[in-house]
Amino acid sequence: MDMKEALTVLVQVGGSDLHLKAGLPLMIRQKGELLPVDMPPFSGEEIEEMLFSIITDRQKKKLEEERELDFSYNIEGLARFRGNIFFQKGIIGGVFRVIPADIPTLASLSMPETLKKLVQNEQGLILVTGPAGSGKSTTLAAMIEEINLTKRKHIIIIEDPLEFVHKDKNCVVNQREVGSDTLSFSHALKRALRQDPDIILIGEMRDPETISIAMTAAETGHLVFSTLHTNDAKQSITRIINSFPPEEHHQVRIKVSLSLLAVISQRLVNRSDGKGRIAVQEIMINSPTIAKLIEEGNIGKIDKVIEDSVTYYNMQSLNQGLFNLWKEKIIQEKDALSISNNPNDLNLKFKTASFASQQSKHMGGVHSQDGRK
Repeated sequence: MDMKEALTVLVQVGGSDLHLKAGLPLMIRQKGELLPVDMPPFSGEEIEEMLFSIITDRQKKKLEEERELDFSYNIEGLARFRGNIFFQKGIIGGVFRVIPADIPTLASLSMPETLKKLVQNEQGLILVTGPAGSGKSTTLAAMIEEINLTKRKHIIIIEDPLEFVHKDKNCVVNQREVGSDTLSFSHALKRALRQDPDIILIGEMRDPETISIAMTAAETGHLVFSTLHTNDAKQSITRIINSFPPEEHHQVRIKVSLSLLAVISQRLVNRSDGKGRIAVQEIMINSPTIAKLIEEGNIGKIDKVIEDSVTYYNMQSLNQGLFNLWKEKIIQEKDALSISNNPNDLNLKFKTASFASQQSKHMGGVHSQDGRK
């Protein structure tokens, strides 16, 4: 089996990720679970031959020096893939994630209307956060696609590696890959500000310099998107602040309070109909109250403000998002509780709603009987 055949199997079975490890058959993630393909296990030599057949000599040299490699790989007519090659116990292995050829829309992903409204802003920093495999890249691609379809702007995308490939629709889209098109995120971001951008997407904010430039760009008339591997708004804001030396924290808090537009923290949860997974978000909008809490360092109070700002600012806690999906029968109670950051509170919401529903049915029956008297 070669690499193309293995990735074709991944796509055909509707998997999201492919794992290659010596001593195991192909392992494919489906609906969140890692499952084996019915086939003989691979040797380390077979895996090395498969992986080396799709990377360049320059990439092989980088892998040899750094002992790991991020890259993208495209199979015409099938799909695009994000690949990672690494060593464990001295033996080569690899993981591939499917990147759909067609960029999804916010509507096709059943995203909240708030996300559509957010991309209409002319400036500010929007963070899409969550653990690995939570669909951050897909959500970002859909937000960029919304801009590409509805505005006439210049979009610069900086990623390592490039994932979704955007076509020039109403916008001019330039995509730069770290390592081949530019030296680093910070290097590309500095130059991007001289390239007349309206929208900038930075795949990751890995260091204080990149974070600082991103916030400055967001303050000076650009709409900036990026990601963090954090679970919620509180963690995201704390991560940014703690990226800088303690003596700079006060100034950084002021900068975050002025530049931040929103934090969208995302998880994936199994659908009750068995048709894959659906994204659910905590959505924090940087309202005047939130901005004041950030500036003062009262990050711990943000959760309560999110809970209380559903109507006016269209914010949403993760539990509120999960509860709404459960109420619409899109997800099951057990799956919602498994990813909640406060399952006790969510369980209470479920019980209260179920009790209210039973009471309503009971009262309906009473009225029906009274009506016949």
